[in-house]
Amino acid sequence: MGTLSPSRDLDTLRRRLGDTARSDHPLGALTTYRVGGAAALYVEPDGEEVLLEVARALAGLDVPVLVIGRGSNLLVADRGFDGLVIRLGAAFERLAIEGTEVWAGAALSLPVLARRTAAAGLHGLEWAVGVPGSVGGAIRMNAGGHGSDTAATLIGYRWVDLVTATVEEDDAERLGFGYRHTSLRPTDVVVAAHHRLVPGDPDQGAAAIDEIVRWRRANQPGGSNAGSVFTNPPGDSSGRLIEACGLKGFRLGSAEVSPKHANFIQADRGGSADDVRRLIDHVRTTVEAATGVVLSTEVRLVGFPPPGTGDS
Repeated sequence: MGTLSPSRDLDTLRRRLGDTARSDHPLGALTTYRVGGAAALYVEPDGEEVLLEVARALAGLDVPVLVIGRGSNLLVADRGFDGLVIRLGAAFERLAIEGTEVWAGAALSLPVLARRTAAAGLHGLEWAVGVPGSVGGAIRMNAGGHGSDTAATLIGYRWVDLVTATVEEDDAERLGFGYRHTSLRPTDVVVAAHHRLVPGDPDQGAAAIDEIVRWRRANQPGGSNAGSVFTNPPGDSSGRLIEACGLKGFRLGSAEVSPKHANFIQADRGGSADDVRRLIDHVRTTVEAATGVVLSTEVRLVGFPPPGTGDS
């Protein structure tokens, strides 16, 4: 494992943030993989004004910034992240429901959002019960499942622009939604979402949620993973391709392709994020050689050197 080497700008940012920031803060426990290194600097702003103070502290500095939610789609290298990590605090977990309109803070967990809206007799977000991420993360990657996604019900959002240190609001169309993709920049920090749902029967919503939970338990592994590693190529399934290449259950070091679902890679307790990355690369190379299909990662890889540059 390498060591972090803070730049002069990073030292300047540390001084500007003062007690607001923590140095060399472990990140593995903040991800569902439960492995990986530390952030050179870490802040957890508990309100928009504190987040704006962080933005103002970044002015004029060349410091990499990573915004994380519940870490359910993230793999951080063992050597860590040589920059600033921002994770929104509890003030961003608020939820307000008025009729069919729902306003949710970006740090609110998706399962909580799904259950509370269904209990209020609103349909459209039941799929979110199976995604262990946050509202803000769901907007950033257009998360979805079970025939729906974030774009289907989102009508507006609010964010903090770290470059201009301003709070902005706009309609959802601005995001340019695609499959597991939006036009959000790394310096756009989503702070709230506005959904419009469909009225219905709370019992039907609860039944739909129960069915989704049962399906995921039956078909997807538990343990330390980040869900689907690769996006599905057009007209096919990454899991099917990986399994067809004989990689189900394949292991490299402390990482294993799940024997239950081939598009999941699991990390051993106390394992290595670098082992997970090596296995991701092995799976992609093997599938391309056997089928000609180049798989794209859905999991966000942070702190790793570019391919072909070595491990230093």
